[in-house]
Amino acid sequence: MAGGGAPAKADEPQPHPPKEQLPNVSYCITSPPPWPEAILLGFQHYLVMLGTTVIIPTSLVPQMGGGNEEKAKVIQTLLFVAGLNTLLQTLFGSRLPAVIGGSYTFVPTTISIILAGRFSDTTDPIERFKRIMRAIQGSLIVASTLQIVLGFSGLWRNVTRFLSPLSIVPLVSLVGFGLYEFGFPGVAKCVEIGLPQLILIVFISQYMPHVIKSGRHLFDRFAVVFSVVVVWIYAHLLTVGGAYNGKAPKTQVSCRTDRAGLIDAAPWIRVPYPFQWGAPSFDAGEAFAMMMASFVALVESTGAFFAVSRYASATPMPPSILSRGIGWLGVAILNSGLFGTVNGSSVSVENAGLLALTRVGSRRVVQISAGFMIFFSILGKFGAVFASIPAPIIAALYCIFFAYVGAGGLSFLQFCNLNSFRTKLILGFSVFMGLSVPQYFNEYTATNGYGPVHTSSRWFNDIVNVPFSSEPFVAGCLAYFLDNTLHPKDSATRKDRGKHWWDKFRSFKFDSRSEEFYSLPFNLNKYFPSV
Repeated sequence: MAGGGAPAKADEPQPHPPKEQLPNVSYCITSPPPWPEAILLGFQHYLVMLGTTVIIPTSLVPQMGGGNEEKAKVIQTLLFVAGLNTLLQTLFGSRLPAVIGGSYTFVPTTISIILAGRFSDTTDPIERFKRIMRAIQGSLIVASTLQIVLGFSGLWRNVTRFLSPLSIVPLVSLVGFGLYEFGFPGVAKCVEIGLPQLILIVFISQYMPHVIKSGRHLFDRFAVVFSVVVVWIYAHLLTVGGAYNGKAPKTQVSCRTDRAGLIDAAPWIRVPYPFQWGAPSFDAGEAFAMMMASFVALVESTGAFFAVSRYASATPMPPSILSRGIGWLGVAILNSGLFGTVNGSSVSVENAGLLALTRVGSRRVVQISAGFMIFFSILGKFGAVFASIPAPIIAALYCIFFAYVGAGGLSFLQFCNLNSFRTKLILGFSVFMGLSVPQYFNEYTATNGYGPVHTSSRWFNDIVNVPFSSEPFVAGCLAYFLDNTLHPKDSATRKDRGKHWWDKFRSFKFDSRSEEFYSLPFNLNKYFPSV
């Protein structure tokens, strides 16, 4: 042909078409599975969120001066508040199947409060624990106002309306991949338990459905329950068989099934209540530092919301719904401060990954899991049994779930032009810096015992060091800035960044509580006849 290339052959392979909603999801947000299946799936979500719920208090409470009894009560409280916040988020917030649990983002600021000099004059360890807890409560209560104001006022809606698939990729990807330090390093703490768990969950979820073709989604949907039960029994047999007798204390804590100290310390029945540790105390510097941690958690939760939306096969989230979800996340942090959970709240990344593994994005399943959280937080002894799962088993699950979330972020690249040099710059530079900058801050802190910014004001140090230690925060902010300043209004650039895909959803004015934007499939022709 003159002036053109040869015509395409009919049998040439065609690229995969972009999908606004993820296909092959068995149950979307508004289509719940049968009740027996939904209850077991909800129990799986409960098991998965126990990891963060147990690990954070186990690390922080002893530093505060508390013993096993205080640790058990804090875990009960965190579990109770997580169930309450998950119900509020699924009923009134974004209404996505998102579990709201503890967050590692708040840990550095919390440790800074624990090390404050004003608590060193208290000799009684239990009284010191309560004083520090009340200080953490006060800072969380003040910090919650940031997300409440940004979310409910609509300010965060005005920020997120400039997001595009291109700027979302680094944020969502590093929300998952950025947690690599909690994956295999945790497995390696007791490799004879962690590695079998990792191998078993991959085998049961990915290979068994093809080996045993029963026609029912048994192995892929309930792989967590099957694998955890088998490896937990195996770990207990190693413990009672004396495999760890005489081993180093760290090995015994990581590997044994009887060293958590939770079952003996937990009360049979206990209902957590606000101000159970006493009236909160307030410090302006610590409140500002915790507010910055809250802002970092806000950015990370924004990415996690997009991952949850994707794996629940929802359409692209309108900014108004996202902003409302952030507002209720602020309420979640407020509840954390009122009840005294020693930690703030954010969207659970591991539970977002579980949506991908099971291919069940039902809101009802997550609400059932919230019921399990509240139930087992009140019945302390029974909840402590499940909370005693060895940490390497949880770390092995993290390897799967965090990988799924990171890959979910990469899936937004299908809307972008990967042949564009602009796309390559924004994507590559933001991801690289998102990994490199936190690596420098974390290495510096590990070597020197303090961050690169080290002044006499602890709160100022945290305000600078905490955000630059977060991979998704650095990558997401950098991608957002570059994507909206490098010629964003050119028609060709809009297509390169994938903005035209999302604009067709966001151009329609609709009721923010409408279920149609959560349904499968979404009827585009009803609103956009030309699509």
